[in-house]
Amino acid sequence: MLQQSNAIKLNTMYEKLLEHYGPQCWWPADTNFEVIAGAILTQSTAWENAHKAINNLKCRNCLSVKAICEINNEQLAYIIRPSGYFNSKAKKLKAVTSWLHKTCNGRIEELASINTASLRVQLLNIYGVGPETADSILLYALNRPVFVIDAYTRRIIDRQGLTPGWGTGYNDYQKLFIQNIEANTAIYNEFHALLVKLGKSACRKSPSCLICPIFSSSCEAK
Repeated sequence: MLQQSNAIKLNTMYEKLLEHYGPQCWWPADTNFEVIAGAILTQSTAWENAHKAINNLKCRNCLSVKAICEINNEQLAYIIRPSGYFNSKAKKLKAVTSWLHKTCNGRIEELASINTASLRVQLLNIYGVGPETADSILLYALNRPVFVIDAYTRRIIDRQGLTPGWGTGYNDYQKLFIQNIEANTAIYNEFHALLVKLGKSACRKSPSCLICPIFSSSCEAK
């Protein structure tokens, strides 16, 4: 019964957010590789900063597997400087592009032949790729039905009184969505994007509950 209740609450939340904010058309990118690079560059920074770094890569014709494999770390770090932690992120971009080169010769469409579970394990074994980054790549770049958990999602779920009773790790929150939301790439994409929108606009660290489309008396502003 509890699981059924969670399913109703989560699906109702999705419908209300979609009605209020509309489709988010996320992840904004011209290519799948741009999404992959963006997933690295947006770590520990605002999307606006990652976007500046992506534009720098585009302006220098460096936004490709081949180009990043060939450029040296110092040059790459300089180009992506707006994203912050640029030396570390240069190494991470090098690591993920090296994996793409070895796995599919840089042709991302060829990853379609590898099942999602195997891809996720491989991604998590790449330097600098944690669960959120791996799942962002799987969902937004590779169109796999994998729900992304981030700080916004955790905060919203906790305030809605839906914190998983079995644990509070990344996989525990992800399991909550997988068990209660249809495993559909488009829905997972939209729902996660809507939660990010809510987290940025209303359900912030200091919440603006009066403008929250899913606020109820049961919310806990913690």
